[in-house]
Amino acid sequence: MTHVWLDGRLQDVREARISPFDHGLLVGDGVFETLRVYGATPFAWRRHLDRLEASARGLGLAVPDRAELRAGADALLEADGVTDGRLRVTITGGPAPLGSERGTGAPTVLMAAAPIGPWPVPGEVVVVPWPRNERGATAGLKTISYAENVRALAYASERNATEAVFGNTRGELCEATGSNVFVVSDGVVRTPAAESGCLLGVTRALVLELCAADGIPSEEATLPLDALATADEAFLTSTTREVQAIGRVDGHALASAPGPLTARLDAAFRALVARDLDP
Repeated sequence: MTHVWLDGRLQDVREARISPFDHGLLVGDGVFETLRVYGATPFAWRRHLDRLEASARGLGLAVPDRAELRAGADALLEADGVTDGRLRVTITGGPAPLGSERGTGAPTVLMAAAPIGPWPVPGEVVVVPWPRNERGATAGLKTISYAENVRALAYASERNATEAVFGNTRGELCEATGSNVFVVSDGVVRTPAAESGCLLGVTRALVLELCAADGIPSEEATLPLDALATADEAFLTSTTREVQAIGRVDGHALASAPGPLTARLDAAFRALVARDLDP
């Protein structure tokens, strides 16, 4: 990475400066989106900006004009020569006092891009002992307060897994640190509903639409936490993982990885990307 887009202009990373009193740094006050970049084009830009704006509204943050953000994203990708990778858009509360209250200045807007490597297939996950709070003030918002995820990923790494899965306070399956969870049983694809407290991923939505288009039975449902370990097949979805089969849960192998429906949806998703970069 050689450049960032910061507060309305392209800057060299060696010269870019963010206030030491930025509310994002001090208290994690901010929202973000990560977009996959294919052929120098951010994928599903409209959907990601819809969610960015929804998360910002949830925290009471202002979001710059979409055209301004897109111009900045395109300039950044061109400057850094990123044709296949990821683009992160971050908006924080901006400079503020040393406390939870916000300052009176404008939000900080930062965009950065980088190449991306492949995830292992199939992946291995562990269920962590800490629940998501499905009734919390930030449930369903994509905020930069990721300390829970950092701790959960460290827990997973200590157990030779690459992703950590959360239940919620009711003991239901919720989500992973940066991805949504799908289980397949008896030919039906299921994923936790919004009421579980999960973040509604862009790739998650696209996969459910692909199921409907391809005649694959699917539903958003309340699922017990053990539905993952007992599934016929399972997979994760996210911007960077796309559709990633799960091979092992807490060290125990699933019956099929990738299973037939996982493989079918993975192929359908790749076909979608090839024909439409803003579905």
